[in-house]
Amino acid sequence: MFRIRRKVALENVTIAFPNLAMGERIKMARASVVSLGCTLIEFCLFPFFKSSDVDRYFDIKGIEIFEQAYSEGHGVCVLTLHVGNGDFGLAALAQRGYPVSLISKTFKAKWLNDLWFGMRARHGTQFISPEKSSFQILRALKSNRAVFFVLDQYMGPPIGCRTKFFGKETGTAMGLALMAERSKSPVIPCYTYRKFDGRHVIVFQPPIPWVSGDASDEASGQNIATMTQIYTDKIEEMVRLHPEQWMWIHRRWKNFG
Repeated sequence: MFRIRRKVALENVTIAFPNLAMGERIKMARASVVSLGCTLIEFCLFPFFKSSDVDRYFDIKGIEIFEQAYSEGHGVCVLTLHVGNGDFGLAALAQRGYPVSLISKTFKAKWLNDLWFGMRARHGTQFISPEKSSFQILRALKSNRAVFFVLDQYMGPPIGCRTKFFGKETGTAMGLALMAERSKSPVIPCYTYRKFDGRHVIVFQPPIPWVSGDASDEASGQNIATMTQIYTDKIEEMVRLHPEQWMWIHRRWKNFG
């Protein structure tokens, strides 16, 4: 296990699963790091990945849910998280011909950006930087693209709002709720997990309905906070399905302020 993050991983697992025995917590945290290692190894396959490999490496469940949302022509907001190899899943969807965009931070080192993002971009994934990204996101949705929002990491104010994750207070980015409200695009939960035989499963779930209030600014702000909590609850639900493949080394719980 990455020693520098071992304490963080165990603390996070303890927060999420307080009734789990210490041995089981350690086992889960280690499995999470092994999963991250597998993801890095799989990244080496990207130069050789092609459309004919999608059926070889992937099972896609609920694709009819995604296609129905996509057919409405307003773009699709996809709620996702760091479970399994989501980048590989995006490449598979792009190889299937779906126009996909991912909101992702960039690195300071140009060579690392060229390697990390260039390889995936060549498979059809469009990248949107979080900085001043609203216009790009809305333009992608207007162009009927599927925009993937990774919502399982901590985000403080003013970009994030106060939420609870596994019952403990933290902060979560409000971007998905803001874009869903402005664009009226459906929000589809999606996650990718790795099977024991090395294949990957991409799962799409039914759209999350919008909770409407009145048209006042105050009510709109409350709606954004409410929906962000709903999306956070869905993320928690997906983590619970495959906790051994979630990124427990991330400092998800910080003081919000």
